[in-house]
Amino acid sequence: MGGWSSEREISLRSGKNIYQSLKRQGFDCIAIDIGKDFEKQITRAKIDIAFIALHGKPGEDGTIQGFLELKGIPYTGSGVMASAIGMDKITTKRLFQIERIPTPEYVLISSQDDIKVRIKQAEKKFGYPMMLKPRYEGSSVGISLLPDADSAAGGLLVAIKKTLKKFGEVFLEQFIEGMIATVGIVGNEVLPILELVPKSRKFYDYKAKYTKGATEFIIPARLPKAVSHKIKTLALKAHRVIGCRGFSRIDLVVDKKNHPYFLEVNTLPGMTELSDLPAEAQAIGISYDELVRRILLSAFE
Repeated sequence: MGGWSSEREISLRSGKNIYQSLKRQGFDCIAIDIGKDFEKQITRAKIDIAFIALHGKPGEDGTIQGFLELKGIPYTGSGVMASAIGMDKITTKRLFQIERIPTPEYVLISSQDDIKVRIKQAEKKFGYPMMLKPRYEGSSVGISLLPDADSAAGGLLVAIKKTLKKFGEVFLEQFIEGMIATVGIVGNEVLPILELVPKSRKFYDYKAKYTKGATEFIIPARLPKAVSHKIKTLALKAHRVIGCRGFSRIDLVVDKKNHPYFLEVNTLPGMTELSDLPAEAQAIGISYDELVRRILLSAFE
């Protein structure tokens, strides 16, 4: 747990909860706050199984997974390839498009691009409102909403340059107005769809995700039965398309005509007291401890 990404604090919260759960269940375990000398930390610990609760780089992008494979240590969750793909929102979206999983339109921007040209492309392709997102971040870190051309005119170029400098590649994405939802998968079981209603934020940003009382959780989501079935089918397909193992959480938006648009696959979803996956599991009678146990067993799949 821990690490040095922008999601460090959330990882520590997830890791602490998982550690306490494992202890309650009688497992012999230690908590490792991963630093840049993680090779020495892991080697010294002499662990039998690694329960990964790292969010962001280097724990969610395949780096730690690759090291553990080289050391011959079983670990929870997805492998190297699925982890790397899940961390890369653009590669994920390209796979969605190939597999006919609906996803919002986008325009990728790198530091070598003429940013003004890319902005024009986005305006022509899908217009405002639009989202500005880093390509490789999670937990809504670095994301901003651009509601219209007037509000974007003065600050969009500056915002893109700033985000590029901080996060590397970014993209502009079509904003889909509608229900914010997420659906978790544990093993081959698709959990109930969770509807997320931010109380004061314009979209489901970092503060809405991790501030107690900032978001209303509705389980199951208020959707027609046929729409729910379609979303669950596509979510499982998305999980399998990128090669996930053990568990994941797929984020999406459902527009006003009940058409779902899939945003990303989280290969290491949060396990804090406010996180979505435990809430979805609890809705069908899977306790936090049982969820942790099921994830632990994924190390042997």
